[in-house]
Amino acid sequence: MKIKVVFYSMFGHIYKLAEAVAEGAREVEGAEVELLQVAELVPDDVLEKSGAKKAREVFAHIPTANPSDLEDADAIIFGTPTRFGNMCAQMRNFLDQTGGLWAQGALIGKVGSVFTSTGTQHGGQETTLTSFHITLLHHGMVIVGLPYSEARQMTLDEVTGGSPYGATTIAGTDGSRMPSENELAMARFQGRHVADIAARLAGK
Repeated sequence: MKIKVVFYSMFGHIYKLAEAVAEGAREVEGAEVELLQVAELVPDDVLEKSGAKKAREVFAHIPTANPSDLEDADAIIFGTPTRFGNMCAQMRNFLDQTGGLWAQGALIGKVGSVFTSTGTQHGGQETTLTSFHITLLHHGMVIVGLPYSEARQMTLDEVTGGSPYGATTIAGTDGSRMPSENELAMARFQGRHVADIAARLAGK
């Protein structure tokens, strides 16, 4: 059973969540988990000025995703930062290249799930997740979120991400806040939950 975690990360927040998602998915017997990142669209000089180029060195070893990589997956878990309440341009660009897969019905019946990050508590986490689901539904995928049985998203003991639509983190307006242990735990749960459902659908 193949689980693909496909993400875009600029400063490392989504990468940290992606690692946690993959860790959770690997806990399910028979799961083969692969991390892939979508191609960068921002010019090098802009990345350099923003400090993102150095931040991206941490996950430079992760291979770049090709739409064809999705075809043999049983489940695909996508990670994207929020841009004005929607997925980032890099992820949109990647998904816009999956028209051939759509024409073939190649993703029909596969499990799809999403996680995200925002700069603030109310910066569009849920709109990003649910609007991302639209593309997955057009591909005929089976959407899996983060059920309320994972009670960490209901805590009032700390400021935290997390919603029934997927794991999230709050990066802070300056990007200085990395995912908390509570948020990473939700990401692990999501990865494990998706892998478990994919295994059931595959009859394993």
